[in-house]
Amino acid sequence: MNKQGLSLHPLAKALACVALLGSLSGCVGLVAGGAVMTAVSANDRRTLGAQTEDKAIAVKGEMKANNITGADGHVNVTSFNRRVLLTGEVRDAAMKAAVERDIRAIDGVTLVVNELEAAPPSKYTSRSNDALITTKVKASLVDMQTVSAASFKVVTERGNVYLMGRVTPREAQVATDVARGVSGVQKVVRVFEYLNDIDLKALPAATEATGS
Repeated sequence: MNKQGLSLHPLAKALACVALLGSLSGCVGLVAGGAVMTAVSANDRRTLGAQTEDKAIAVKGEMKANNITGADGHVNVTSFNRRVLLTGEVRDAAMKAAVERDIRAIDGVTLVVNELEAAPPSKYTSRSNDALITTKVKASLVDMQTVSAASFKVVTERGNVYLMGRVTPREAQVATDVARGVSGVQKVVRVFEYLNDIDLKALPAATEATGS
């Protein structure tokens, strides 16, 4: 794998385009009809109910966080299989605790991993760089072809990459090594829900794709 995540096969390129569609041109043809996103959804190891609930948790969570922080914070709420990751910046430790408390109170949330930092809200340039890193990590996971890239959720904050998903220890290590090899990554934090081989075999066949 190229450290920069550059020599990507078509699916990896398409995923990169999806992530950057708002700022880049020339990608529409690669994702026409939503074929790529449909394939990704089909290989998600969460149930459809969990996927729907995760979206609701994220929306509710960001509304609650914004009500607490106002202009004094920038909070990202990411939910995967009802496990919530909080990233971003808040004014102080008290605000950090208040955000976590309100997120924990949302129906369906089973775990909160609080990675908020007491610091001024990040600048646009920092967030743009984080988005680029996330894109490169996702594309590099697809390019590996030895793990199911759709099984991973990638979040980047201030150059720190957070990996979420329902994966085996082997898959977790592969993804960690891939993320560490992407330029610009400061550190990699695992927020995984681990599966054993029996759990993996019990999943629908479509979720066991290797990304090839």
